[in-house]
Amino acid sequence: MTRRLDDLLDVSRISQGKIKFQHEPIDFQAVVARAIEASAPFIERRHHRFSVSLPEGTLPMVGDMARLVQMLTNLLNNASKYTTEGGTVALTVQRSGAVAEIRGEDNGAGIGEEMLPRVFDLFVQADRTLRQSQDGMGIGLTLVRSIVEHHAGSVRAWSAGPGQGSEFVVRLPLMETTAMATPVDATAAVECAPPPQRRVLLVDDNRDLAESLAALLRLSGHDVAIASDGPAALRIVESVQPDVALIDIGLPGMSGYEVARRLRAMACGARLFAVTGYGGSEERERSQDAGFDDYFVKPIDPGVLDRLIASEGRAALGVSSD
Repeated sequence: MTRRLDDLLDVSRISQGKIKFQHEPIDFQAVVARAIEASAPFIERRHHRFSVSLPEGTLPMVGDMARLVQMLTNLLNNASKYTTEGGTVALTVQRSGAVAEIRGEDNGAGIGEEMLPRVFDLFVQADRTLRQSQDGMGIGLTLVRSIVEHHAGSVRAWSAGPGQGSEFVVRLPLMETTAMATPVDATAAVECAPPPQRRVLLVDDNRDLAESLAALLRLSGHDVAIASDGPAALRIVESVQPDVALIDIGLPGMSGYEVARRLRAMACGARLFAVTGYGGSEERERSQDAGFDDYFVKPIDPGVLDRLIASEGRAALGVSSD
């Protein structure tokens, strides 16, 4: 739990531009060694056949050693997590011109085609059939992407489908041609003005997702109450008196649409936002009819979510609800 909350805090800080990155010359070979050391207990516990292929010589780059170790450790742990005991996990690092290419492969549960574009989004976890292993919160790969992109790199995922294993490929510029996209002072974080504190009511029947999102909002200074269904939300709304309510549409029993209608009938003055996995025009129209102020498709970017809650409406965000 401590590690997951640390990851949540890192995702939030990176998205808000508040995190420190040390930009200094490093050898990526050292990053690999430390990441393997950190991941070894998890891989060994699951009795995986683990192989490593490294190039000769150094892989010099400018970057943050600790953050890059965190990135690679998360990738290795993710591969191990979705591979059955006794399966295969392989790490290959090679030089490709002025780029270091890091390839992690496994013969585990694989990823469905429809999930591939979303695996790096916050709180997204593909149903990869290994339900006994899916005890995370969909944070690790989001952090991987954030760290890689900060180092002017790229990351992609590939799988032939469920049961066919997965491949993650990271590309990072080497020192000879490194040009950091947005250099950050190594001695100080970029500080942003703290957003105004809001009372937030979060209504979602997915307890893990609700707790994760609540933790993220509390890290930003908001006061958050959670309800797992519509009746619970209606019972606590008067005591909570929320400024903002984030309401899942697909609630059991009483839908999010009905919750919104009843809150409006109670003269609840909160801004109501539908948050759901469905983004069709029919759902969007129904949400407007039910009294929602806006409609957002999961997952919402953490930075957008902060601005959404702090703002007086979508127009203040400068973003679309798509």
